[in-house]
Amino acid sequence: MHNLLENDLANLSILLERTKAASDEYLNSINERPPATAFAAKDRLELPEQGLGGEITLTVFLERYGDHMPASNGPRFWGLVTGGTTPASLMGDWLTGVYDLNLSHAANSIAPNIEMEAIHMLRELFGLPASFSGTFVSGATMSNFAGIAIAREWIGQQYGKSISQEGLHAIPPVKILSCEAHSSSFKALSMLGLGRASLKTIPRLPENREAADVLELKKALEGLDGEPCIVIANAGTVNTVDFDDLQAIAALKSEFRFWLHVDAAFGGFAACSPKFKHLLNGIEQADSVTIDAHKWLNVPYDSAMIFTRHRDLQIAVFQNSGAYLGAIAEPMDFIHLAPENSRRMRALPAWFSLMAYGKEGYRGIVERNCEMAQKLGARIEESREFRLLAPVRMNVVCFTLNGDAVAERVKDFLAKLRDDGRVFMTPTTYMGVPGIRAAFSNWRTEEADVETAWQAMKAHSVNR
Repeated sequence: MHNLLENDLANLSILLERTKAASDEYLNSINERPPATAFAAKDRLELPEQGLGGEITLTVFLERYGDHMPASNGPRFWGLVTGGTTPASLMGDWLTGVYDLNLSHAANSIAPNIEMEAIHMLRELFGLPASFSGTFVSGATMSNFAGIAIAREWIGQQYGKSISQEGLHAIPPVKILSCEAHSSSFKALSMLGLGRASLKTIPRLPENREAADVLELKKALEGLDGEPCIVIANAGTVNTVDFDDLQAIAALKSEFRFWLHVDAAFGGFAACSPKFKHLLNGIEQADSVTIDAHKWLNVPYDSAMIFTRHRDLQIAVFQNSGAYLGAIAEPMDFIHLAPENSRRMRALPAWFSLMAYGKEGYRGIVERNCEMAQKLGARIEESREFRLLAPVRMNVVCFTLNGDAVAERVKDFLAKLRDDGRVFMTPTTYMGVPGIRAAFSNWRTEEADVETAWQAMKAHSVNR
């Protein structure tokens, strides 16, 4: 054994204690650290000839990077839709690294039960029936990829073909219909060979909505003359958390042949709250559903789920044949259900957090985040510096600056806000107007954080 490896093994407990101390320092200062910082390029280090060993490497890392890490998992990072890491999910993530188990095969350890159990609990959390099977993937992008890939196989089946075996040339071009498909769905269409241009946009409902006009969707389906297609519905749009009428869309399946994929990356967590769960009525009739765990579930990154009622088609798409793998059998190897052959035990952080906080814990996170969004929205409505671009429906506040030259001023405002260090938000465009998104999805966020952020916003608004 190399002498540095031997030394690190002998002193592993000490190395872990020092790593824990560095973690404690970061976590205990998370409220004081800036949520985001500007990128600063650094000269590259050369690969050491002899190596430094774990202890010196930790010191170099902390001086070079760790001491400058922002609190993007803290209470005032309101960009994208980014959760944090609950204490329990951090415990699970630590153990995931300790065990370092490749959870691709179901018959090699007791560990596959963790994913099966976590999926079972998540089905309960989201109110999905037992007819849905679920699999962990790396994020919502890969979940949308998997869901649309299974849909692509279903399309082939409608023509008596198997796309996974014969390829897309065996069938006519696939049509996709959606109103406000997330950018990751377009990326998935590109990766799947369906093409970004294969998606036809359905008109929105009037009156500041981002939801599909179901009558327009019906017209588009009629125009296909019985040709099968894929419909991507949204359960929580990025800018305004609007929901398509899933029940009305699902009802069209009695007249038309289409696969219903629901992108509920963060909107699926509406099911946690009696106040919002009605927005998901009809989701049980979907064919596949995307939900992201590193958003509102507040587990570390590299975690999402794909749910489907068509496990046979999922296996047809993702099965991995090889003499060394053995026959496909139950319990099903995850290698046959997801894009990766090798996959970390990413279900463990979710299992820990679900067990630790339960339905009530997640109801509390969702409702508190939505309450904080309402409080920020109310301040914006009463201000002279800002104006809302859309109603605050759940956990995202979409707004802009009052006055002229909005595009340039928004960019400048957000840069100043980032550099101020109290809150971070991201830009957007809504109905053609340059705007700003404040997305609340962190378990730590409280009313005091809204006040802190508001003071920063006022300080850097141009028209104050």
